[in-house]
Amino acid sequence: MNHAPEPFRILPGAGTSPVILHVPHSSRVIPESVRGGILLDDRELERELDHITDSHTADIAAAAAAGAAVTPWRFVNGLSRLVVDPERFPDEREEMLAVGMGAVYTRTTHRERLRADGFDGRPLIDRYFHPYADAMARAVADRLEAVGRAVIIDVHSYPTEPLPYELHGAGPRPPICLGTDPFHTEPGLLAAAEKAFAGFGGTGLDSPFAGTYVPLDHYAKDPRVGALMVEIRRDVYMSEPGGPAGSGLVALAAALAELVDAVRP
Repeated sequence: MNHAPEPFRILPGAGTSPVILHVPHSSRVIPESVRGGILLDDRELERELDHITDSHTADIAAAAAAGAAVTPWRFVNGLSRLVVDPERFPDEREEMLAVGMGAVYTRTTHRERLRADGFDGRPLIDRYFHPYADAMARAVADRLEAVGRAVIIDVHSYPTEPLPYELHGAGPRPPICLGTDPFHTEPGLLAAAEKAFAGFGGTGLDSPFAGTYVPLDHYAKDPRVGALMVEIRRDVYMSEPGGPAGSGLVALAAALAELVDAVRP
């Protein structure tokens, strides 16, 4: 593990592009100072990272950016979501608190103890969550200033079979799940995504995971900010739970590039 890992990276795209590919859950990196608060032994932690990490999604986004006619911007989390999950609400609004998976996880994917009972996650929120959120808000504001709109495309993956932590795991698990928001997901963006990902065996909406990520500075306030979550079922492109990517990665990257190019300033 690195002593001072980079918490996130902002990879510039074309000045004319409104698109930000957001990759929040692809990393397995845990700073040593954070590792000390995790109860799992090294073998158990590696297994948990296999289950919880959206493996290879940063590679899919990178290949899509390289293949797009107009290069999108990329915002990539450099740390594991076991440090903090930047896509959770940092307070009681977060429904995943019910299973110990708010912004700072205290339970694993199998609902076992990850951190000690009564663990105080506020220092992690201050050190990692808020700077990440502030930087993402600035990235969105920069696209608004430059081209008058911003479109966040969240790149995720999810397991073929539901894990015990999932609150809505009983619903459909299509090859591509598109998460939407009634305020920020325009019909044209959704239609473009359905077209781009039509070749993978079907798309579905908001099951098993729903919603989109928009910085709280803009959430439900600024209609110039569009958002869509792309959740890829892992058997489409990799060996589960944490194995290598297969040939599906290339096809997925091409589809994501098609979606990026369908978005216009």
